[in-house]
Parts: sequence; structure tokens; C-alpha cells
Amino acid sequence: MNKLVLASNNAGKLAELAQLLSPLNIHLQPQSAYAVPDCPEPHATFVENALAKARHASRISGLPALADDSGICAVALGGAPGVYSARFGGEEPKSDAANNAKLNAKLANQADLSVYYVCVLVLLRHADDPQPLIAEGVWHGQWQAEAAGSNGFGYDPHFYLPEHGQTAAELAAAVKNRHSHRAQALDLLLAKLAHNPLFSAA
Repeated sequence: MNKLVLASNNAGKLAELAQLLSPLNIHLQPQSAYAVPDCPEPHATFVENALAKARHASRISGLPALADDSGICAVALGGAPGVYSARFGGEEPKSDAANNAKLNAKLANQADLSVYYVCVLVLLRHADDPQPLIAEGVWHGQWQAEAAGSNGFGYDPHFYLPEHGQTAAELAAAVKNRHSHRAQALDLLLAKLAHNPLFSAA
């Protein structure tokens, strides 16, 4: 389990997860290193999409796979954009700027600006693993209309954290990697991994 394929080509996710995993001597590689094409994400839940992506990447690469499905949810919009976060502003091309602009417009006249990030991680030993490890992290914040910061990606410049007085894109990487939805999910996943004999024997 010291080499994993990440079922994503998202450079931000790769950098964040690789940094979180580096103390454990786990080498994470993007699926592009194994010519794995993007997997369709037709499902209505984060966990179903993450599982589909992990199986797809593991089957083609022949390696254990880690998949992340994540997004931002606005309380005033009933949890939207949720699983559609990456393509909220349109498919061709997908764009952080378009996604942020659309969500900003949707929340412009809302009284409740509560938002939260969700991350579901799925770890598979092999493509047909019947017992994947699954972990979820949730990070609560407030939508800020004016973008601030350049350290993050996705919706981070608008994701304001009252306890820090900054957006996620203004946080130092070390701080973000302690508190983010992805960090929370990974902490839980690693705890499950440490107590799972199937994975320790893989």
C-alpha cells in the first residue's frame, strides 16, 4: 500500500493529498501516469461517484486506488451544487471562475450564507474489492462574495472561516491540512486503515 493511484487529474487535489500522505511514506500518483481516462460521474451521491472512480482507476492501473469526490454545499440552496460542484458553471470547459461566479450569483440575495465542504474518500485494494474503506469529512464556513487569497483552488477564495478570519485560499497550507474536509476524511480513513487486517496484509 505504499503506492496508490489517485483517481483524479486535479492538480490541487493531488498536491493536497500527497502532502497529507507523505509522512506515511505513501507515494500518490495521478491516474494520468497510467493513461487512465476520466471516469463518468453520473451518480447523485459523493460516495457512489468516489467508488466508481476508484474502481475505474484501479482496474486500468492495476494498483490500489484512492478516490476523492468532494464539493461545496450551500444551505440556502438545499445543498447545491453538491456533487455537481466541479461542473456547476458549465461542462465545456470546466472552470473554477465560472463555478464561483454562478454560486456567487445564486447566493447574492440569500439571507443564509452558510456553506460546507464535503469530501468522501474511498480506498480500494483492487478494482473488485468487496470491502472498500470509506471516510467522509465536512468543513463548515460562510460564503464570502468577494474572492480573497491565492493558496487554494475551487471555491476556496469564497469559503470564509470565521474562526480563522480568512478564506480557505488565505490559509497557510499547514493550517488547511489540519482542518479541511479532505484532511478530516483522510484522518478517518487512516484510522480505519490502521485497524483493518485486510488492508495491512495487502
